[in-house]
Amino acid sequence: MRTRLLGALEVPALGLGCMGMSVAYGERDESGSIETIHRALDLGVTFIDTADAYGRGHNEELVGRALKGRRGEAIIATKFGNIRTPDGKSDVRGEPEYVIEACERSLARLGTDVIDLYYVHRIDPKVPIEDTMGAMTRLVEAGKVRHIGVSEAAPATIRRAHVVHPLAAIQTEYSLWTRDVEHEVLPTCRELDIGFVAYSPLGRGFLSGTIPRRDSLIETDRRRDHPRYSEENIASNTRLVEALRAMASEVGSTPAQVALAWLLSRGSDIVPIPGTKKTKWLQENVAALDLALSDEQIDRLGDVFLPGVTAGDRYPPGGMKRVMI
Repeated sequence: MRTRLLGALEVPALGLGCMGMSVAYGERDESGSIETIHRALDLGVTFIDTADAYGRGHNEELVGRALKGRRGEAIIATKFGNIRTPDGKSDVRGEPEYVIEACERSLARLGTDVIDLYYVHRIDPKVPIEDTMGAMTRLVEAGKVRHIGVSEAAPATIRRAHVVHPLAAIQTEYSLWTRDVEHEVLPTCRELDIGFVAYSPLGRGFLSGTIPRRDSLIETDRRRDHPRYSEENIASNTRLVEALRAMASEVGSTPAQVALAWLLSRGSDIVPIPGTKKTKWLQENVAALDLALSDEQIDRLGDVFLPGVTAGDRYPPGGMKRVMI
């Protein structure tokens, strides 16, 4: 498995996003999910991404069970501060006391004594980022966290956080159909030598070409609430995916592999973390590491998937208020 650097943290060039194993995308399959995590470790995909918000702790517990006896093989990344309540409400918390409490709970759920990469999941506008980062620094000093990151932060926030403690990674959505970070966030990361972790690198599955209609998703699938998955926008966005299909046919791969290969080509500091709960899709994603697109093919894809061309916001209104703060 080839590796890349997130600051001083060496990780495989592809990680595994575990959110969908617990929430958002269809029904849970715990045995299949644990099998997928085990297969990921076998393949060298040892960078495992979770968060306390995913299933309100369920995902961390699942990852903890999967890594029992294999903790030494894994690089665990988890997050705090993006609150989900049983009644469906949400909040953001970043006060120092909460940071410490959240970390202790995550350590217990994961069954480990140290988190390899700990992120602020969403920036709390009520708390100076310096205060949040100060608490995270104390966790590093206590040996409970090895590296620090932030998720969905604006460039100014990234700079302020990095002054308090060097950031290993910024995690933000990035894919062919979400290229916002190319304008300011990626250049800021590169200036400060901060790695970039790309979540939803397959557009929450859409770039795989396997979601032709909104009613292809079960009623409880959270993507039904996302603007990009409205009937009108799916029709528009499907036309974009046709370019992926054509490219996949040209290079003898799948649309998902082309989308990942494009993203991997954007820089050696970018680590995609496609999520899946099935070994079949995991193995398909890993095979994208061996797909080398030509410069001309990369440019052709970029010319179709221009920044801003995707129809619909990437989150519903409430979620959009909590990104890039």
